[in-house]
Amino acid sequence: MPILEVENVKKYFGTHKAVDNISFNVTQGEIFGLLGPNGAGKTTLIRMITGIFYPDSGLINFDGKPFNAKADIVKIGYMPEERGLYKKMKVGEHAIYLAQLKGLTLNSAKAQVKHWFNKFEMETWWNKKIEDLSKGMGQKLQFVSTILHQPKLVILDEPFSGLDPVNSNLIKDEIFNLAKNGSTIIFSTHRMEQVEEICNQIILVNKGEKILDGTVQNIKQQFKENKFLVSCDNVIEQHENNYFHWLSTNNNTAEIKLKTNTKNNDVLQYFIQNNMQINQFKEILPTLNQIFIKQTTGTATARQFA
Repeated sequence: MPILEVENVKKYFGTHKAVDNISFNVTQGEIFGLLGPNGAGKTTLIRMITGIFYPDSGLINFDGKPFNAKADIVKIGYMPEERGLYKKMKVGEHAIYLAQLKGLTLNSAKAQVKHWFNKFEMETWWNKKIEDLSKGMGQKLQFVSTILHQPKLVILDEPFSGLDPVNSNLIKDEIFNLAKNGSTIIFSTHRMEQVEEICNQIILVNKGEKILDGTVQNIKQQFKENKFLVSCDNVIEQHENNYFHWLSTNNNTAEIKLKTNTKNNDVLQYFIQNNMQINQFKEILPTLNQIFIKQTTGTATARQFA
């Protein structure tokens, strides 16, 4: 059963169409990518999911029933892209304060903060002031503050911003652990390579409309262009043929594009007949970044993929 159901949601600010009739579901325990260029409507969607805004029309169901901001907000952890920390507070007391806002008792809050500070090697930060933290340190603190009350739904907006590779991997591993243990993650970012690595499902929005949604693999299959990478033991010689176009060659490697109605076996047979011994024949699927650019710079036509 989906933990989050967004049905035909609309939100206008004056005459500006921020979100226009968007629907999608997020299943419990999955890592879901919310993608789109600047101004696409991602932040407005997140703010409606977290009860900051109310939709003008449409429904949002959370955990099997209509979303109730007062009752359900403690089950959600939201890490915004903008740093939402009180600069003059000390790190330890700030984390405890935020944990209590999410419903933890003082003793539970202290225990959870100490656990996560130890896990993320943040113990020495306890008495530092927020204003003395680097951007990366602030990101780690925001992430810990987002998840320490063990929310059912975790919303992360550009969580790797300002982090070095070591701390990026630390948080990435924890995202996988959270999903493995039943938490649901909504992950919003501009970094398409991170989406391919982390997310199961995605939705792409642009100008307030849904452009596509589905599994990462199915979407990549949907946009494939019949391109293949071929590697041989010997140098590849180009010849005109009825099966494919040569896109590029480099000694014993070639990129080709199949012609209409050409089967993979036709290509393999061609290479064998021309005494080129194949050691690799691999389909080239488009990256999410290529799909993202193509779909957000073209006509915004809603598409659905199973």
